[in-house]
Amino acid sequence: MKEYFVYILTNVNKTVLYTGVTNNLERRLAEHRDESSEASVFTGRYGVKYLLHYERFQRILDAIAREKEIKGWRREKKIKLIESENPHWKFLNEEDI
Repeated sequence: MKEYFVYILTNVNKTVLYTGVTNNLERRLAEHRDESSEASVFTGRYGVKYLLHYERFQRILDAIAREKEIKGWRREKKIKLIESENPHWKFLNEEDI
């Protein structure tokens, strides 16, 4: 069974929020880590590579719809979503996903 993920990343100072969608969260986090020195991509330019929040989906269309929904939110609403399950903004990169 396929799984899809919507995720929110930040930088080390927790000042930038980035929302994305993928079918392999571990691989995508590694790609963001590798991009961290590339000034030509958003995540590289701002050092965005730390996972704060993720959601699982069985259907790609549901994941894409959720990503678009979150991207349309103001920062305050994204913060409430993150803090609903990760109140201390712990970096989840090393967690079992």
